[in-house]
Amino acid sequence: MEKFTFIDLFAGIGGFHQAAKTSGGKCLFVSEIDKEAAKAYEANYNIETHGDITKVDINKIPTHDLLCAGFPCQPFSIIGNKNGFDDIRGTLFFEIAKILKYKKTPMIVLENVKQLATHDNKRTLTRILKTLDDLGYKTYWKILNALDYGLPQKRERILIVGFLDHSTIFSWPNKKSHYKPLGDILEADVDEKHYASDRIYNKRQEKHTSAHYPAIWHENKSGNVSSYPFSCALRAGASYNYLLVNGERRLTPREMLRLQGFPDEFKIVCSDSQTRKQAGNAVPVLMIRAVIKEVVNAFTEVARRKEKENHRVISARGFSRESNLRDQPVAYI
Repeated sequence: MEKFTFIDLFAGIGGFHQAAKTSGGKCLFVSEIDKEAAKAYEANYNIETHGDITKVDINKIPTHDLLCAGFPCQPFSIIGNKNGFDDIRGTLFFEIAKILKYKKTPMIVLENVKQLATHDNKRTLTRILKTLDDLGYKTYWKILNALDYGLPQKRERILIVGFLDHSTIFSWPNKKSHYKPLGDILEADVDEKHYASDRIYNKRQEKHTSAHYPAIWHENKSGNVSSYPFSCALRAGASYNYLLVNGERRLTPREMLRLQGFPDEFKIVCSDSQTRKQAGNAVPVLMIRAVIKEVVNAFTEVARRKEKENHRVISARGFSRESNLRDQPVAYI
């Protein structure tokens, strides 16, 4: 894959960074308002993080090839019925749009919860796509599942990609036929602090018998318990016993990072509670990497095609028929 530059907005602990870096990308700018997440980001990627994106001088953001953003979704209920920027002022998506307007970023990859696709009777997504269209972008969107890209976690997210060059032809990455087994994710030696109380353990065992081992047991809001040979989606604000390994213990911070596709080289520099929150907010690295790969490939294919066409035009215009050596008599001295 060709080398490219990117910026990482609403960056969390760098799921986009991890995905883009392993695809040939170089990060030029990072924005993350959460100080603990920024601490983890800086420790792992050795790059300065900027805080609140609404307070960043847009002129200090470098020119870049790809804008990545897992933007917050909470403010969208205020979106009205007007067009363009007026629809999104006051939302954090506006900050993305503002950067795109002034920087003319060639490629974008955005991520959000899958409910964005149907929020407010689909009006929210329609406004977002309309805004990107007004800024000159050809867009594609789709709901993808991390389980289909090698991770043992059922995590569905909407991905929006866009290109300034409308001649770009983009295809979503193919699904993988299998995902990493839970046995490759789970740690062998786990501290006792991660085990559920006897009360919780007995309650789970009374409610459910699993057909899988190892398995992640999941209790929904109604109290129903189910289990799978993969994890349900990690959530930053979930109850402490939302997911239990084999119905007996909570996932460790390292296991949660593995479920999101972070390598074991990723340094854990924050508390267990902060790392759980960070992992729950992160994007699934392998899924994002697959999307970025296709985005960059589509972009570079357009560049190669145009270069080839330009070469063909220059060749045709630059030489007359009379100048073609194959048509000239050969002189011998």
